[in-house]
Amino acid sequence: MQINLNSISSQRHFMSGMGSIGGISLPDFNGDYVYSKKKSGVSEGEYRKQIMEQAYQDYENGKFQNQSDGFVELMKRYTSEVSPDRKGIITSGLKAVARNNQKMSKPIDFIATLLEGKVKYQKQPSGQRDYIEFYDSNGEMVATYSNNGWTMYTTNAEAARQTNLCTIYNAAWREAENGAVRADNMEFENMQSSFDIKA
Repeated sequence: MQINLNSISSQRHFMSGMGSIGGISLPDFNGDYVYSKKKSGVSEGEYRKQIMEQAYQDYENGKFQNQSDGFVELMKRYTSEVSPDRKGIITSGLKAVARNNQKMSKPIDFIATLLEGKVKYQKQPSGQRDYIEFYDSNGEMVATYSNNGWTMYTTNAEAARQTNLCTIYNAAWREAENGAVRADNMEFENMQSSFDIKA
């Protein structure tokens, strides 16, 4: 199975039990596909080595890409190096919405500028949930909240990083696969030549 960047460009997340701000439950910031800025200090060369080792290990275990917990965890660490501070953007955005809701009682539509980006908020008629969009400092949408829960959106930098990881991983996985095939063929040839000698 291959990761389709369209399928990971937006990931839907429901309530997590991580608390709430202004009556809105927070997403699970520790979830596998919720990336938030985190610098590890790992060099690109070291990441490349880790990606290749993960591919070899996954091949040995008969897994490919997101079938492997190790791959998913590595993807999260690797992508988070270039991610916006989703956690900061979302929590500060929800605080801005909560402050605004305390001041006004009628339905409103507003845009609040935050330290790391901006939030677009629309109060729905009573009986319906609010709709909120969260943007990073580059103006890229990073998350939305609605009655369907949370949806996380991949930024261009994150998508490029994910493509790079998949390219390295796929090449290493194919290398492992071809190496195994060559080893099997050599074993077969050795068996055949040993049979010819005995005959």
